[in-house]
Amino acid sequence: MENFTRNMAENMAARRVHGVQRVLAKLELSVNAGNYYEAHQMYRTLYFRYLGQKKYSELIQMLQDGAELLLRRDQQTSGADLANLLVDVLVKSETTVSDEIISVLSKLFSMINQDTPERETFLTNALRWSVMGSQEYKSGHPKLHQAFAQIFWKEKNYVLARYHFLHSTDGSGFATMLVELHRSRGYACEIDLFIAQVVLQYLCLQNKRTATVAFQSYTTQHPNIDKGPPYILPLLNFIWFLLKTIESGKLAAFTVLCEQYQQSIKRDPSYTEYLDKIAQIFFGVPPPQRQNQNGFFGNILQSLMNGLDEFDSDDEESNSTNLARPSTSQLKMETEALD
Repeated sequence: MENFTRNMAENMAARRVHGVQRVLAKLELSVNAGNYYEAHQMYRTLYFRYLGQKKYSELIQMLQDGAELLLRRDQQTSGADLANLLVDVLVKSETTVSDEIISVLSKLFSMINQDTPERETFLTNALRWSVMGSQEYKSGHPKLHQAFAQIFWKEKNYVLARYHFLHSTDGSGFATMLVELHRSRGYACEIDLFIAQVVLQYLCLQNKRTATVAFQSYTTQHPNIDKGPPYILPLLNFIWFLLKTIESGKLAAFTVLCEQYQQSIKRDPSYTEYLDKIAQIFFGVPPPQRQNQNGFFGNILQSLMNGLDEFDSDDEESNSTNLARPSTSQLKMETEALD
């Protein structure tokens, strides 16, 4: 009885393999004959068969080959559909992110025309898959964002390229694109604004390392920026000092720096909001209360003074040496050092 059962199972498996091979043969004939609709339907038939058998690796390879084949023959809707099915298999099989899979996804994405509706669906689904089970990346894996950014950059879609670069760790590539963008579409007076906003946004995303790389790469690569630091443009000096101040973790230095460069910060209303967030992330400043009329810098100063009051209070209780608040001359010295 055991042998009979085993033979039955082997015969059923053989028939399934033979059936799949027959479909693949018909599929090749349909493609060669230009019957793309029929070929697409057969790919979907194989998709359900392989999925039922949990042959995930074979299914991923088949869908990749099929999508590339149809997209090369300008069957955009059908090819994009298979590409989306591939992402679906990655989800169902709980496939983890790898350079190989990212390469496959980015290649398929680059082959889908920009005006194909399924392209956005593919991008969204791919990013959603890339964060499955990850607590670190909430908006998509940085390497996948980088791959999409490079494709959008090549297509001269700077808006979307910028978004994806911002969620990547490719500060150098981002800087190179910004230099190209500024030189082709920006005004001369905006040369510092292009990189300042990017650095502040990276910092708000708690990506200090990439912010630093982006700043260094931009100021080095741009032919119209004199070698520094210090730089001729005050805003560039502010950003450079800001990165250094974050390394020190000193709230007093951050406060003095922001006061010193008020004119540069006021050039873009969004900078104050970014700096408010940066103050919370890197210096422990509490979020501003809406009823607080002192504004952003008043909030920082209040936090700084509260911290110093706590030191004074602790010292009085322990009868140890008093810690005096920084004098006006001391603040002036810090300001001059930062300038």
